[in-house]
Order: sequence, then structure tokens, then C-alpha cells
Amino acid sequence: MMNLSEINQFCKNSLISHLDIEFTDATANSLSARMPVNEKTIQPMGYLHGGASLALAETVGSGASLLYVDIEKFNVFGMNVSASHISSVREGWVTATAKILHKGRTTHVWDVEIKDQNGKLISVARVTNAIVEKS
Repeated sequence: MMNLSEINQFCKNSLISHLDIEFTDATANSLSARMPVNEKTIQPMGYLHGGASLALAETVGSGASLLYVDIEKFNVFGMNVSASHISSVREGWVTATAKILHKGRTTHVWDVEIKDQNGKLISVARVTNAIVEKS
């Protein structure tokens, strides 16, 4: 099982680090990460890009599954991500929190809420991961 420091290190040199996503809090049933709203994550009109929100949601949902599995024995792959964008944000940070809905042997399902730094709901997502034994 990974801790916050290990999961942040594991994600270096990937899309996750390119978007400046940082894991910030973990509990037995949840994981949180934050991402800046900046030139890397906005769309041309200056608002947080929906694709960046989806990347954050899948990152925190998949990262949460990494906390439950032995990464020497299993890979975690996102199978499905669906989201609804509720509101918009132009600056600051957004924080995504994934909460477990289903923890099976071969699949995990997470509900993810993305909020701005004032606690306003920006997006909601559901992330389904496949837990695949390494060969």
C-alpha cells in the first residue's frame, strides 16, 4: 500500500505532474488531490477546462485504488469516467475528493467531487477502475 508521499513521487514525469496535481489527504475510504486553475488547465475563454477536471477526477480515483492494492502485484487502470460540470472557476485551486462506493477484487468504483477553494461544487464524477494482476 502507498502513502501520500509515495503516490506523489510515483506520479512524477506524467500528465499528473504536468497539470501540477498534488495528492493532499488520505483516509481509509477517501483520497484528495488539488490542481491549480492556471494556463495549463484553462480553456481559451479563461475557465477551468472540463478535460482538466476529468483528468483530475480520474487521477484521484485511480490514485485512491493504488492505496488499496499492492503495486508490485497489481496495476490499476481506469475503465470508465463520467462527469457533470456544475459550475465554473477562473482562478485559484480546485480540490477533488474520491470516496469509495465499491471495493471488489477486480473493480473499484469511486465518487469524486471537485470543489473550488471556497467549497463551491465545480464537478461531480464517477470513476471505475480495473484491478489487474501483473503477469
